[in-house]
Amino acid sequence: MKLPVNNTCPCGSLQKYKKCCKVFHDKIKLPKTALELMKSRFCAFAAENADYIIFTTHENNSDFTSDIKSWKEDILSFSRNTNFEKLEILDFLEENSEDTESFVTFKATLKQYNNDISFTEKSRFLKENGKWLYVDGQFID
Repeated sequence: MKLPVNNTCPCGSLQKYKKCCKVFHDKIKLPKTALELMKSRFCAFAAENADYIIFTTHENNSDFTSDIKSWKEDILSFSRNTNFEKLEILDFLEENSEDTESFVTFKATLKQYNNDISFTEKSRFLKENGKWLYVDGQFID
């Protein structure tokens, strides 16, 4: 589903999508923090924006592949078959401008075919050439 620009942003900001994560998805701005990147990625999954997920994934991520077509199809399949109900930020480290690594712990409330597939994850991000990228995450019980 394409996300209407006047809908509330799925990232939890309570702002309209066009005033929130859309500026990142359209590459008008880069996220300044790992937290902004994390929230914009959750929103990108909800908006079926596979290109943004690929653009913001570090090459050391286990999903990273040079087969962009297949990777994009996998992301879109997941996004189209999942309801992204809620994002809760549980913990994050405020970065300073010199930081190149950061962590965000969040809970994603998701449903797939009426099954609860929610999870809590501590995500790791690296900043390279001024751009934050998602590297990996550890699930938390």
